[in-house]
Amino acid sequence: MNIEEVNRGIQRHKKRRRIGRGPGSGWGKTAGRGHKGQKSRAGWSAKSIFQGGAMPLIRRVPKRGFHNEFAVRVVTVNVSDLERAFESGAEVNPETLHAKNLARARWDQLKILGNGDLTKKLKVCAHRFSETAKEKIEKAGGEVVLLPTPTTVAQKKKQQRQDAAGASA
Repeated sequence: MNIEEVNRGIQRHKKRRRIGRGPGSGWGKTAGRGHKGQKSRAGWSAKSIFQGGAMPLIRRVPKRGFHNEFAVRVVTVNVSDLERAFESGAEVNPETLHAKNLARARWDQLKILGNGDLTKKLKVCAHRFSETAKEKIEKAGGEVVLLPTPTTVAQKKKQQRQDAAGASA
């Protein structure tokens, strides 16, 4: 193939094919549908996944697992990451972690884990802390601040029962 042959036969504004307009067009009589049969009839259409009556691939492939779209997405950050990314005396919160690319994806709650060592004094604000992370932050002279989480339905019902028991007593 030569370079001048690359675009040969390509038309910018190609005329549309007018099917069923007589024998001179080359697409007359049966209009490209062939003779008889289901596909030749007006109104025929097949689903894109139809495989000639065979069991479709989508039904043959086994389905596994469960995806809970309502689950709380928790992003985790280790104490060693805080040591590496922040200066002593800094405040660590979800916004600063996002700015330093430590908590990037979409998430609902932030949890600090205790993997690694911490020598810097940091004020860490998060929704959850592991026991070891809490110990290491406080041992380094830092402060642990629990951020409020949305109350669940179970927590609201428990609170209502406690309020009703307190009012009746």
